[in-house]
Amino acid sequence: MCYRFCIEKDDEGIQRIVSVAERSSLAERFMVKLSKPLVTSGDVRPTDVAAVIAPGRSKNRSVFPMKWGFTLKGSSGPLVNARTETASGKPTFREAWASHRCVVPASFYYEWEHFRSPDGKVKTGNRYSIQPAGSTMAYLCGLYRFEGDWPVFTILTCAPPQELARIHDRMPLILPEERVDEWISPDSRPEELLPYALKDMVFEKS
Repeated sequence: MCYRFCIEKDDEGIQRIVSVAERSSLAERFMVKLSKPLVTSGDVRPTDVAAVIAPGRSKNRSVFPMKWGFTLKGSSGPLVNARTETASGKPTFREAWASHRCVVPASFYYEWEHFRSPDGKVKTGNRYSIQPAGSTMAYLCGLYRFEGDWPVFTILTCAPPQELARIHDRMPLILPEERVDEWISPDSRPEELLPYALKDMVFEKS
């Protein structure tokens, strides 16, 4: 799963993206109307506002502030993750899967180790920070929609490689930077991009 990710203050690449969202009038509206400031560095949690890459009016790559989590009537909390394998068939995610895809830039994401104790209960252990091998940035694939006047996003998850499965049985869907434009394009077929998902990750306790 993905319930938290980090934006490093000293990473110039991700900060260039964040600065675009920071200059947006929408960032000011989030702050004034919802008391939700754009997170420009540090940990990003569900319901926070983060910089998200999505197509603009001309369908070119743009950056917008968006709130993390779809709202679903009757749900106990925001839907911050969606399963890649089933999103296209779920009423909540079907439209976004088809034409409203986004990418959430992160320095790395966090995962908490899950294990079964001797009494059979699932417990949480160490926290790990995880990012693609050889990169300082992770492009987390997501879906977005508008709830009233506010853009919101959810992060897609998929099965992890064997070395990560011992920590958790899910991970974010992550694509290489050169596939970002294809992923966010309303005209592309997301299923065709899934084989490019990155699985070679580096991780450490944090």
